[in-house]
Amino acid sequence: MPPTKPRIQVTLDSELAAALAEFGGEEPRSRSVRDLALRGAEAMRAARVAEHEAREHLLLIAAGEDDRYDFAVSEQLHASR
Repeated sequence: MPPTKPRIQVTLDSELAAALAEFGGEEPRSRSVRDLALRGAEAMRAARVAEHEAREHLLLIAAGEDDRYDFAVSEQLHASR
């Protein structure tokens, strides 16, 4: 019976082989590749969110809307170097 979902081919290069050796466990290799891909996507998603939050925070500081950041103190610290 043919598979119901499309499949992809992935070349087992040295980097992927190392990742599978380190994180693949005893699962079948195809399952391990799937797990690594999903965890990688989750990590990339989290990095995107963190980047967005950092950018928003910097914009708040630049606009003077973050009262936790005092430009006068920063100026004094840089002047004392």
